[in-house]
Order: sequence, then structure tokens, then C-alpha cells
Amino acid sequence: MSSASNDFAQNKAGETDASAPSSNHLDRLLTAGGHVDDRSQTPLPVVHRSFANPTPLGLISFASDMFLISVYGLHARGIQSPNVMVGMLVFFGGICQFLAGIMEFVTGNTFGATVFSSYGAFNLSYAMIYLPGSGIIASYTDPETGVVGPEFNQALSIYIFVWFIITVLYTVAAMRSTWILFIDLAILDITLLLLACGFMVNGDGLLTAGYSFGIVVCFLSYWAGCAGLWQGITPVKLPAFEMTSNV
Repeated sequence: MSSASNDFAQNKAGETDASAPSSNHLDRLLTAGGHVDDRSQTPLPVVHRSFANPTPLGLISFASDMFLISVYGLHARGIQSPNVMVGMLVFFGGICQFLAGIMEFVTGNTFGATVFSSYGAFNLSYAMIYLPGSGIIASYTDPETGVVGPEFNQALSIYIFVWFIITVLYTVAAMRSTWILFIDLAILDITLLLLACGFMVNGDGLLTAGYSFGIVVCFLSYWAGCAGLWQGITPVKLPAFEMTSNV
């Protein structure tokens, strides 16, 4: 009886020992995310990777360019010509923001992909207006006097009105994201509307108000971008105020 019990105990121990390497073997077939690590095609293994969050790049680049547009529009330090912002609008506001939009496509965020790609295109198109080689301003300039005609302000007003309409659509889409982002886009609506009306009626007061609201947009965009950038890597945590409404 004692011998049988010992044999049973040895068999149970053997079964336990045999199951351990089997479990470890199965664990090695899974990636860190719990997916099957399929390496059946040795030259081209299927490796599951995690992607970085592109949202902070998109928001911070947008905020930086809004700051330049607004500050130059307010003629800070007596600056009358805003052409120095063209480089930043093209590379940081245009290319970087457009890349952030493409990465949002990859991560499956339709809202971020649409918004960042659109405003990346906005920065590129806005920079083209002030790029001498584009000839856009030159087409509105009197070749004899070198004065930009009033038609330019009317054309610029319609251009901004289009972006006002686009931004309203994005504001509606942001109603289930965060309060910071929603308020940011809502104030951007006001900014664009004031600027469009200001250029249309040549109202300096409207333009000043519009560019001033642009500074607020800049602040909120930096807030939203840093809330995502600093999360998990710094002790500073900025709340984005999630919108919990199911409306």
C-alpha cells in the first residue's frame, strides 16, 4: 500500500513537472499584448508592435502655428510683415501635423486623422499665400504702385470662411471627446469668424479680437497636447476633463 502511494505521488509530481514546460512553451508563443506571435514565414515574421500616441505632436504643432499667426496679426513688436512664419507653417505646422494625421489613421482614430490632416493642409495653404514664389499676393498687387489691392482682403475673407465651416463640423464631432478639446475648437470657430468678418469689412477691431481669441486657442491646444505628452512620463498631470455625456 505504501509502495502504491509512493508511485501515485511520483506520477502526480511527474505530471506537474511535465505541465510546467508546456505552459511556458505556450506563453512564449504570445506577444506582450496577448497576440499569437506567428513566425511561420521566417524571412517576414509577423511582429505585433505598439504605436506612439501622435495626438500631442498634432496639437502642439497646431498651437505653435496659431501663436505665430495671432502674434504677427496683432503686430507684436511693431512687426508688419509675417513672412518669417512661412518656414514654421510649412515644416512644423504642415508636414509634422500632416504626419500626425497619417499616424492617427494607423491607430484607428478617425477624428484625429481627419482633423490633423486638415489643419496640416491649412498651415501649408496659408503659408503659400505669403510665400513670394507662389505669386498669390503678387496677383493682387498693383505692379506700378506695389500696393496690395482691396480684393486681397475679400479673397482672404472667403478663404477663412471656408475654414470656419470646416471647424464647425469638427467642433460637433468633438462633443464626445474632452472638454478642453471641445472648448478649443469652439473658440477657434469664434476666431475664424471674427477674422473672416474683419477682412471682409476691413474692421481693425474685429481683426484684433480675432487674433486675441487665437491666443486663447493656442493656450488650450498646448494644454491638450501636454496632457497627452506628459501622461505617464512626468509627475505633472494635466486633466483633459473627459466628456462623459452619452448625448
